[in-house]
Amino acid sequence: MTVGDTRTEPQSRVGGGWIGGLVLANLGLYMAFLTPIQVLLAEQIDDLTTSGKEVALGWATGVGALVAVVANPVAGALSDRTGGRFGRRHPWIVCGALVGAVGLVVTAAQTTVVGVALGWCLAQLGLNAMLAGTNAVVPDQVPVRQRAAVSGFIGIPQTLGLVLGVLLVSVVVTGIASGYLMLAGLVVLCAVPFVLLTRDPTVPGIPASAVRLKDFWVSPRLHPDFGWAWLTRFLVQLGNAIGTLYLLYFLKDAVHYPDPDMGVLYLTLLYTGGVVVTAVAAGIVSDRLGKRKMMVSVCSMVMAVGSLLLTFWHTWPAAMGAAVLLGLGYGIYVAVDQALITQVLPTAEDRAKDLGVINVANSAPQVLGPGAGRADRGVRGWLRGAVPGVHRGDCGGRSTGVADQVSPLTPRPVRPSGCG
Repeated sequence: MTVGDTRTEPQSRVGGGWIGGLVLANLGLYMAFLTPIQVLLAEQIDDLTTSGKEVALGWATGVGALVAVVANPVAGALSDRTGGRFGRRHPWIVCGALVGAVGLVVTAAQTTVVGVALGWCLAQLGLNAMLAGTNAVVPDQVPVRQRAAVSGFIGIPQTLGLVLGVLLVSVVVTGIASGYLMLAGLVVLCAVPFVLLTRDPTVPGIPASAVRLKDFWVSPRLHPDFGWAWLTRFLVQLGNAIGTLYLLYFLKDAVHYPDPDMGVLYLTLLYTGGVVVTAVAAGIVSDRLGKRKMMVSVCSMVMAVGSLLLTFWHTWPAAMGAAVLLGLGYGIYVAVDQALITQVLPTAEDRAKDLGVINVANSAPQVLGPGAGRADRGVRGWLRGAVPGVHRGDCGGRSTGVADQVSPLTPRPVRPSGCG
């Protein structure tokens, strides 16, 4: 593969081996990201404290999310300034994987909630450095006419990684520590093929300028497309953080499903199947038509129908139909929206940093979501007393809107202390 200067838009298409290596690296990354949040951290903190485990878990994951908010754009900015014969992305991918693996091992060894939180922060630091590299290689090396298809391929691990990670730590290994150690090994092993078997083009004459705080401000007045991309991504992920938080209670209190835990898992599998079906196909169609906004509009309407099913029909068949529709819609979204974002980045020299700023829109809602959910429940509590027909069983169901249902349904949601 001939790779040109990464400061210009790439022209040469990437091959199947390049795509497969990046998909594998992302699979290991998202297994390490999501499995601890949904399974291992919850079980570990449950063993360490007899009361207040929900608060402790929210605190640990919230602090980790704060680290992610800072680490990803900073690592991206440093990656943009990295020179040498190894390139400017590969070193951050492999070093980030190693630091993330160390963080997972450290977390596994902790016997206090504070220790768990600190270990998880170290893991988040490394994994977000790796994410900065894997995100930036797409606009660096994938031409615009292929970018949505590639984004579709690498978007699949965002949902598949969680499902596979949960199965591995639940079936293949036993014990919390063994789960962490398996994920630590996998994140490194999955990153190695891409780093060893693909080229990372060097950029001559990279200035050794220091990273300044003002570098992370991208003016929405000067770059309005970038500003809108950030805002819409933030709202989607904030809705997801609120919506998935109460999914289990929605199945329990509104749908009255007899086994809510298994119900969430079934919905997740249906959702993941929908993503796999549409992600790559939608990306290929978008690349051939050269249409991005139209495809995003289509997926929004598909997801809106799924959300309406959850809003007005609190039945198990409706929930399954909604999961399929939401998965189909999100598969389109994950491919086309990511490609669209790479086309509105302000400068080629700061791609990793600017994608890191976009990633703040993914991480910040993990901190704000629980608080927003509590505020929402407070408003609904007032409505229950003031407006006839607003019932307690609506908690976790009707309080979520279209954006709440956009991103993956999770097998093990964070459980709040109550639904009132």
